[in-house]
Amino acid sequence: MPEKRVEKPKTLVLGVSGGIACYKAVELVRLLVRAGFGVQVVMTREAMEFVTPLTFQTISGRPVATETFSLTQESEIGHINLADQADAIIIAPATANIIGKIASGIADDLLTTVLMATRAPVLIAPSMNTHMYENPILQENLRKLARLGYHIMEPAEGYLACGYEGKGRLPEPEDIVERIHGLLKKKDLASEQLLITAGPNHEPLDPVRFIANRSSGKMGYALARQGLRRGAQVTLISGPTALAPPAGARLIPVQTAAEMRQAILKEFPKATAVLMAAAVADYRPEKFVPRKIKRGTAALTLQLRPNPDILRELGARKNGQFLVGFAAETEALVINAKKKLREKKLDLIVANDVTQEGSGFDADTNAATLLDRTGAVRRLPLMSKGELADRIYDHLLALKKK
Repeated sequence: MPEKRVEKPKTLVLGVSGGIACYKAVELVRLLVRAGFGVQVVMTREAMEFVTPLTFQTISGRPVATETFSLTQESEIGHINLADQADAIIIAPATANIIGKIASGIADDLLTTVLMATRAPVLIAPSMNTHMYENPILQENLRKLARLGYHIMEPAEGYLACGYEGKGRLPEPEDIVERIHGLLKKKDLASEQLLITAGPNHEPLDPVRFIANRSSGKMGYALARQGLRRGAQVTLISGPTALAPPAGARLIPVQTAAEMRQAILKEFPKATAVLMAAAVADYRPEKFVPRKIKRGTAALTLQLRPNPDILRELGARKNGQFLVGFAAETEALVINAKKKLREKKLDLIVANDVTQEGSGFDADTNAATLLDRTGAVRRLPLMSKGELADRIYDHLLALKKK
């Protein structure tokens, strides 16, 4: 089982105002609860016209707060308690009406009263008709709230329930969850420009075949996601994967090792730290056959040519950059990792035994050993790749301080 840190679950207050996007807020609550947050929903009267409080109560496992002057709700929940206990407050969907109220300091219902009383960070996810969103009054209200320290998400573009098409859709629940994670994380990587590689390479053999490996890209994408949450600017150079890039990352898609090398060398001078989590192809076919190779009865011999060693090249070129390599091994884990660390002039290497259960390719977990340039060897137990990414960054920051 993945190792879990013992920490108090974060409490979120989700304010739901009256828009058709209320149905998306139900999915948002489900995702937040699944991520381990305690979620207290506060609904406006208008929101209850779209979704019943019972729906949110069932998903969140908590009674929904709706009334400011209800003796029952006030004794059980309390608007000041809500304001004090919240680690963050999210308004999703946020209508033009609720945005205008917040910007004007109006506190005429439970949600706006809680917002006036809180000192927690507030994230606003607007959702409305595109003409309403473009209205200069609404835009001025958003600018005012941003100046005051509120966090504003850009609405998505697309087909709207009112029949218009344009900007005004509530951001996808997954994107809101990611923004919340970033809101609550300590920004100890804010000064870092991270260059991260992920996934496999596809080395073409003929128009329908290629040589690849079993890398899913999950480790590299976890590094990108956790880096963004901790305040870094992230450039993600990714081979072909089925993963959606984390919101906020600058994605550079590539196919072959040669394309990956070209992209890395272009971005390398701007980076403060490089994390080479990609499973770069060691070999490529010597010749690309322009037509499909037909099936035959005779044995087929492939001539392979080695690809450039990108990590070794970066080690020779680095000028102040912190260089992190990865080693997927099947034997002599520490010996092989130390050799790679030394020969390629790395600052840190993350080594894992891919034969270990839960630690191989395409898994959501990993058990790694961290080895650094000072000679330190730190063995970590099986944990999620997201938590391993955090441990790598913790080690990176500690090593930088030395």
